[in-house]
Amino acid sequence: MAAVQLNGIYKRYGETQVVHGVDLDIEDGEFVVLVGPSGCGKTTLMRMIAGLEDISGGDLTIGGTRANGLPPQQRNVSMVFQSYALYPHLSVYDNIAFGPRIRKEREDTFKPRIEAAAKMLNLSSYLERLPRALSGGQRQRVAMGRAVVREPSLFLFDEPLSNLDAKLRVQMRTEIKALHQRLRNTVVYVTHDQIEAMTMADRIVVMNAGRIEQIGRPLDLYDKPGNLFVASFLGSPSMNFAAGTVMSDARGTALVLEDGVRIALPEATARMTQAGARVTLGIRPEHIEAGGDVPFNVDVIEPTGAETHLYGKIADSTWCVTTRARPQVAPGQRMTLGLPHAHLHLFDTESGKRLDLN
Repeated sequence: MAAVQLNGIYKRYGETQVVHGVDLDIEDGEFVVLVGPSGCGKTTLMRMIAGLEDISGGDLTIGGTRANGLPPQQRNVSMVFQSYALYPHLSVYDNIAFGPRIRKEREDTFKPRIEAAAKMLNLSSYLERLPRALSGGQRQRVAMGRAVVREPSLFLFDEPLSNLDAKLRVQMRTEIKALHQRLRNTVVYVTHDQIEAMTMADRIVVMNAGRIEQIGRPLDLYDKPGNLFVASFLGSPSMNFAAGTVMSDARGTALVLEDGVRIALPEATARMTQAGARVTLGIRPEHIEAGGDVPFNVDVIEPTGAETHLYGKIADSTWCVTTRARPQVAPGQRMTLGLPHAHLHLFDTESGKRLDLN
């Protein structure tokens, strides 16, 4: 296994810089997920760790050894790709054995590792099949088996589940997490799917435009996002937002929206902001209560079985309310919402940074 340190890592293509001075320490045996929208630099960062992209600047250390100039085969890293990258004319066994054979290992030394990996990944009965006879999930397990047999100190996963259907993605998420718990290797996992990040990671690294926005444990980032980008990216359905002006009078402190709607705020807000400050309020759909003083016109109702999502507008923003009850409301009707102070998030509208009321 191996700890990984990135110090001031950046990547430039000609005059265009796509990764900007990334600092990140990954502990030995940790499962770290790089998450962010397409084009944020997360795959480029992973490819630099793997040695598939040159590092334009900064230092990369793997297992205590500076790895900037090391070729991929000397980094003791295994990478699992989105495309599986299996040889179609080779059996499952031969696909998994391809690496050891290239490295000229003896069959009697790597065959037990293949059999152990196949058993662990439920592939034992498929070893003689060709990839075309396998499902997408089985092919991805073969790709994982090939990585496991190499016995790397570091696993890299580049959006490995994006080609699978929704049900299979859930199954494979569980299998990858279980694999990590058995092997305890260091894992760096890239995805744009924040549900994958939340359910799999020991820590999440949220990236945007080639920079790290925030690093933390999944529930820490969910409960206390550091800025508007992280707050909007993590969560499904995403956090609701409304921008307005902080006002204090005899009725207390409130956020006054453009349409005149008044949302009561904790009194600590007045101590943290100047009169007339522009603030963006956020609250997650599941924390909103029915019955309160915030008017809400229901436009769309989405029953999912376990939950019901109500969509409508507050000021110019579309909001979602999630409830486990089955509300007796129809599209076009008005209801009122309560926004508990304990679940409010406040951000400076201009900078996007969190205003911490604690």
